[in-house]
Amino acid sequence: MKPVRVHSWNIGPDEATAIQHNLRDKVVITPISEDIRFVGATAVAFDTNKNFIHAALSVLTYPKLDLVEQCGISREIRFEYVSGLLAFREGGPLMSLFRKIENDLDLVVFHAHGQAHPRRFGLASHLGVLLDIPSIGISNKVLVGHHEYLPKEKFSESGIIYQSEKVGVALRTKEGVNPIFISTGHKADLSSSVQTIKRLVTNYRFPEPTRLAQLAANKQKEGGEVEINTGNSQTSLF
Repeated sequence: MKPVRVHSWNIGPDEATAIQHNLRDKVVITPISEDIRFVGATAVAFDTNKNFIHAALSVLTYPKLDLVEQCGISREIRFEYVSGLLAFREGGPLMSLFRKIENDLDLVVFHAHGQAHPRRFGLASHLGVLLDIPSIGISNKVLVGHHEYLPKEKFSESGIIYQSEKVGVALRTKEGVNPIFISTGHKADLSSSVQTIKRLVTNYRFPEPTRLAQLAANKQKEGGEVEINTGNSQTSLF
């Protein structure tokens, strides 16, 4: 899978911020298509002692959520942590994974923020634009804004408000368990993003594609084998 836009990841914070400002106008907000066959999800695990990032990409069929492809990568961390610039810390390794997979994805769920970001251009929007693919951001914490009281029942929702604008949704995916935080990435809108995430949730706090990607990233960090290719690909020689 090849990106439609590229830029250098070996840059400093000022240039990174300028790239965000330049690319954020490319974000398209529109309902997610119902024609989804393959869903991808990404996750990372850091080893700060060795200065390494370990990333994984899992590909599942939709709506059955069968794992058909998975890959991982480990790289030296080359961009220090700066709030709001997560894409430049994780983006390079993740984009390498998208180049490795055989399936053409119809949707990607990034373990990161999208529009719920100080410049409305978190990693989910950034990589969504580079790949020009529908994308959703989910996180286990709020980056900007706040939400009101959230009932304890499964699938209860509360909007995340930032600068008087609804930029995301807090969604409780299990009764009595802390919520996840959803925001639009690219070629998606908030309503269809929330509904799609609900359909990707099984018995866990995080949607199944993200859960499997995080397990793979942790395994990659431990030196385990994460590569999977069942041969269930949409590509054909005929």
